[in-house]
Amino acid sequence: MSAYQRLDMRQGQSLVMTPQLQQAIKLLQLSNIELAEFVAEEIERNPLLERGENAPGADAAPEGEVDKSKGRDELALDGSEGMGNARDAVDASDSDMYEAGTGSDEARTANSQSGPSASTDWSSVGSGRGGEDFDFEGSLTSEKSLHEHLHDQLSMAGLSQADSLIGARLIDETDDSGFCKVELDEVAKVLGADPANVAAVLEVCQGFDPTGVMARDLTECLGLQLKERDRLDPVMQTFLDNLQLVAKHDIKGLSEVCDVDKDDVMDMIAELRSLSPRPASGFATEATIAVAPDVFVREMPNGMFAVELNSETLPRVLMDKAYYAEVSALPMRDKEKEFISECAANATWLIKSLDQRARTILKVASEIVRQQDAFFAHGVAHLRPLNLKQVADAIEMHESTVSRVTSNKYMATPRGLFELKYFFSAAIPSTGGGEAHSAEAVRYRIKQLIDEEGDKILSDDKIVEILTEFGIEIARRTVAKYRESLGIPSSVQRRRILKASA
Repeated sequence: MSAYQRLDMRQGQSLVMTPQLQQAIKLLQLSNIELAEFVAEEIERNPLLERGENAPGADAAPEGEVDKSKGRDELALDGSEGMGNARDAVDASDSDMYEAGTGSDEARTANSQSGPSASTDWSSVGSGRGGEDFDFEGSLTSEKSLHEHLHDQLSMAGLSQADSLIGARLIDETDDSGFCKVELDEVAKVLGADPANVAAVLEVCQGFDPTGVMARDLTECLGLQLKERDRLDPVMQTFLDNLQLVAKHDIKGLSEVCDVDKDDVMDMIAELRSLSPRPASGFATEATIAVAPDVFVREMPNGMFAVELNSETLPRVLMDKAYYAEVSALPMRDKEKEFISECAANATWLIKSLDQRARTILKVASEIVRQQDAFFAHGVAHLRPLNLKQVADAIEMHESTVSRVTSNKYMATPRGLFELKYFFSAAIPSTGGGEAHSAEAVRYRIKQLIDEEGDKILSDDKIVEILTEFGIEIARRTVAKYRESLGIPSSVQRRRILKASA
């Protein structure tokens, strides 16, 4: 068989993702904070884009009335039909500027008399604001951090320059809880120091305030605190070396290991409780950023649920068409014309992508509320099993799109703030072939049973029997898995805890 080259022409189909399409997909999965950063970068990069603000003096609907001609970013759900449509934020024919971000100023004005909205009663939910005059940045303190506190003490410890360098490295390796879990041999290798010298410097640093700081594990941390109290005798050290028995409330095992009676063990446990497992808990850490909800859900007087976008988290972007026309009329070289045209195309696509993102989030959130209406009406115990395919089929979108929309998105409801992914859970079969139960609802029932068990500790097998009576078909190992995920100890450990507290 001879080998030769030839040129063939074939016709085929393939899916090619343009950069604009990739950008639209990327925007879907961004959180509101990440989206704001992305838009800020685009505005800085594109001279035709500028940040839009709510237009002052906008016409508001009369009190108690909704201007239906303007529409609203709200959908009222009763399990069948929605009320209202999302406003089209991109209208090139009526304005000299493109605008992105589905604002709902009219909707919030119209709803100010009927219930909470994104700009009034809901302002303190997940947004980190308590009112218009609240200055969040002004409320942040400039307390000294743990590392600054330790470095100050290191500078006054009287160590040599080499030892101070080792101490500074060990302080930098200390986490926010006050533990220094780095391997001393690694520090010695990096700094070219003697491991024994590194250990000696660490011992000096462990004498810094607060007591117990820079310990390598919990046992050493508690030991440092007991040592300062002059209570670290051999029996107490043995007690600390067997903290796993303390966690299991195995009083008998501790008594045998420490060779003391039960009363002495209880005294040592009481002394252990007076210590701090996190020596650096009193020091300032990085400021926590409050989660701002992307969607609001509220119950209406007729029993339906209204779903509304949080317009405060939606960036409003404008393209100045007048400036674009002015610049385009100027004499330019080919590269300059290409640059302006590209900026105009990117600006238009970004605005449309932001608008489509807002519409998609509203559509997915509305379907979630429709599917989980029993949860909003009656609580966690009535959460239904739900997966991405069910929502995707209902709104005629792909599962991957729904997955991106539900990532890092939050919903503020009368029952609290929830991530959209919270409403998706596996199905637990029902006895007798009835309607399946949500795994999250079953987990909630297990917690309820254990919270109400009192003196009669329920074993996992007993919990299975009780759940079966509720019509839930579940295995004992599944009960144990859900119990462990809730951080609830076993029935044996709960009996020991009950006995120790008696």
